Amino acid sequence: MRLFRERGFDATTMRAIAAEAGVSVGNAYYYFDSKEALIQAYYDRAQAEHEEACRQFLATEQSFAGRLSGVLREWVRVSEPYHEFAVKFFKHAAEPTNPLSPFSEQSSPAREASIAIYREVVEGSRDRMNAELREELPELLWLLSMGMVLFWVHDTSPGCARTYRLIEVTVPLVDRLVGLSHLPGLRGITKDFIAAVHELRA
Repeated sequence: MRLFRERGFDATTMRAIAAEAGVSVGNAYYYFDSKEALIQAYYDRAQAEHEEACRQFLATEQSFAGRLSGVLREWVRVSEPYHEFAVKFFKHAAEPTNPLSPFSEQSSPAREASIAIYREVVEGSRDRMNAELREELPELLWLLSMGMVLFWVHDTSPGCARTYRLIEVTVPLVDRLVGLSHLPGLRGITKDFIAAVHELRA
């Protein structure tokens, strides 16, 4: 990670990584067959750190807003050491055909693990919400988090204060919309929204 930060992803070779780790190039390739595999390992490690950071408050917090806010805030906190790297690396992850994109097939284990956290957010919430929306919400919340990641990458405020503020103002709006979804007058709108999600996903 340090070499990627200092030299950039493109300029960092597996030979340099092996030398820094004190192993042969062949040994490095035995464990990771490419630089991309190293980044996927970073995704997995960062995801595990995020899950661990969320575990305690998800076991006690029951409100949807509190659970969602906590998960998003913990992501920013555990990701802070990688912020400088993320800024330089983002151009690779943003390419639709790049295997390092969070939407790629290669990134599916980390993506599914992340969606699972948002499934916990929804399933552990005592708040009322539309049953159909409840099914779709984990993936929609993950997409919301991807928007937050984009904002975070470009956030130059001290301690990423603007990203924390984004969470602070966004979560109550999401909470209100989700809370209204079960009301009779809005069920039709909710149904149309879910249908649009299904169409776009396909």
